[in-house]
Amino acid sequence: MALGQKRNTPVVTGAMKALEQLKYEVAQELGIQTPQDGYWGTMATRDTGAIGGNITRKLVALAEQQLAGRFQ
Repeated sequence: MALGQKRNTPVVTGAMKALEQLKYEVAQELGIQTPQDGYWGTMATRDTGAIGGNITRKLVALAEQQLAGRFQ
């Protein structure tokens, strides 16, 4: 695999679009200016890390809610 290519693909069809939207929503919640051209590579690592960390927290919370609902 060539350098710079993505290896992770979503398990659920259509999930990539939802995750992309979530990225922009979290950036807006945090007050981080999103790139107008869609290229996130020029952003500060601190900002992209904050966005990724918050996305992870939201996804974990969602999964916990779904699991809790199964066992009630």
